[in-house]
This record gives sequence, structure tokens and C-alpha cells, in this order.
Amino acid sequence: MTCDKELVEALVLGGAVLGGGGGGSIDEGLKLGHLALEMGEPEIIPLDALNPEETVITVAAVGAPAAENRYLEPMDYVNAVKIIMEALGISKCGLITNEMGGMASVNGLLQGAVLGLPVVDAPCNGRAHPTSLMGAMGLHKLPAYVATQSACGGNLMRGTRVEVLVRGNIHRCSALVREASVQAGGIVAVARNPVRARYLSEHAAVGAMHHAISLGKMIVQAERQGKPVEEEVARCLGSEVVAEGRVTRVQLTTEGGFDLGTVWIDEVYELVFWNEYMLLEAQGERLYTFPDLITTFDTSTHRPVTSAEIRKGMKVAIVAAKKEQLILGQGMREPELFRPVEKAIGRPVVRYVFGGE
Repeated sequence: MTCDKELVEALVLGGAVLGGGGGGSIDEGLKLGHLALEMGEPEIIPLDALNPEETVITVAAVGAPAAENRYLEPMDYVNAVKIIMEALGISKCGLITNEMGGMASVNGLLQGAVLGLPVVDAPCNGRAHPTSLMGAMGLHKLPAYVATQSACGGNLMRGTRVEVLVRGNIHRCSALVREASVQAGGIVAVARNPVRARYLSEHAAVGAMHHAISLGKMIVQAERQGKPVEEEVARCLGSEVVAEGRVTRVQLTTEGGFDLGTVWIDEVYELVFWNEYMLLEAQGERLYTFPDLITTFDTSTHRPVTSAEIRKGMKVAIVAAKKEQLILGQGMREPELFRPVEKAIGRPVVRYVFGGE
């Protein structure tokens, strides 16, 4: 399907819900999506419309959304794809976004519009996630896989401009790209991890973009009809509005290219985030744990707000859904990829997600 303004808005709104506190803001997504429409005719195609042997490249933004010195030009997204295509010696490919989010859900549209490439509805993940390996669709388990990753970002006049191309072990390449985001001031546009289209059918979140679009259209309709958006979102996700209240405290630090912190709602509900919301507790009782979806809404606008945007004094609603209600990629089924989450936030995660001790 060829994208238009209505589709882009729906994709951004639905993606912002599925971002679960991460994945970029609605404003960022609308800006990028509208620019894509100005630059060409971005197209989203189903996976089965692509030749199984066609190369597919993941596009992403890597870094800490709240970093004060972050600087990213829209064409950095395009240049990252051009760099990796030149390195691979290919003239065409499909593009997939690494995750859902207010910005992430439309990542690929600008690159596709400028370069004439289709965006494939098979994201690496059907929600947002903090680490690159969570969006690697299990490629980290293939010893013979050689990763190729490119990254662009930073401000030349500030001395933070970075453009890199790395090849090798996927763990090492991902770490180098994360460090590039730090050197660039907080965030970089990335193109990475080429695979054949056939690999996506069992490892990607096939249909997640359609899911986001449907969710976004429902939000627009609810707004027009004066229905309670948060309740409609919860109903659509088969989930619940956990609580409404005022943000009483926000603790935020940026470390190693990630936003890390805690949000307290009425001193009863505690949201811990590592870019995305990792857990929700009420007076010490664990209610939801990533990759369960935890999304905050600003009740004055009834729009999702990310962990980087939430502020003390804001009145919010918390909508949460169990992971079984989501379309998830292979990275959400690998216990070892959740160990860094535990280390970062200092809370148990794996046993809540996978069971056991």
C-alpha cells in the first residue's frame, strides 16, 4: 500500500502505544512521516510480496532519546542505508524497522521514498525494546553470521559528527554502534543486519505495522467520537487501564547510550524504564514486566508519552497489556537477552518472563 497522510498518522499513533515508553515520540514520527510523503511515495508491502531471496536491511535509531546533545538530521537515516548498500554491493533491497514506536514505526518510509525501496511489514519486533540484539531476530545465535552495520549522526559544527561502517560479530558490532551514538551526542541513525526475506517469516514480527495502523485508526476514531481513548486502546489490546494519577517524582539519568530511571505515580505506582518501561509495580507488587506492554498517556491530550517526555506534575493514565497480546519477534523469546536489563535496572526480570529462578 502507498502511504498517505492518514495512514502515516495512524501508524505513528498506534506505534506510539506499542512503543511502551520508548520508540520515539509522536512529534518525531509525524515529522519524519510527513517528510517521507514530501520526498516521494513510500510503500509498505506484506512479507509474502517479496522474493524470499531478496535482501532485507533493518533500519533503526540507536541511543538515548533524552540525551541533551543528541543531533540527527533526517537524511542521516537515508545515508545510513546508502552506506550499507554500497558496502554490500547491492542496488535494491527491502527495509524493515527494528521496532514499533512513535518514530520507530515510520522509520524506513523516508529511506524508501528517497531510494525507491519498499518497507516490508515484518519489523524485528512488534513493540519497542532497549538493546540492538533484542531487534536482531535471533541472529546472535548463528555463529557463522557476519553482521554489517552503519550509523550516522551528530553535529559537525559541534565536533560530534560520526559516520561508521562495521563488520563482524554481531555482539561487537552492536556495541560499537551503541558507542557511536554516545560519541555523536546521544543518538544515531542505523542500517544493519542484512538477511534474506525468507528468514523473516519465523523470526520477525510479521504484520506488526498493520497492527499499529489498526490501533492508530481506532485512536483517531475514538477522538472524533469523544470516546475515552485510553479505555478504547485497552479494549483493542485486550488489556486494562491500570491506573490514573499524577506524576509525583521522576528520576532520569543517561548512561552508556540509554535513558535509565523511575517514575512514581501518586507514590503508589512505580515505573522503571531503560528507554522503554521495564516493569510496573504497585507498593512493591509486580504487576507487569517487559516485554509486557506498559504505556503512559497524558490525560490532558489522551496521547501516549514516552519515558523521555514524562514530567513531574503531569497527570497520566497507565495502560498495560500482557506479552501474549502482542506480535513479538525472536528477540523477545531469548532469556539471555534479558540479563542486561536486570543488570541495568537492578531488578529481577527473567524469572517473571520465562519462569524459574
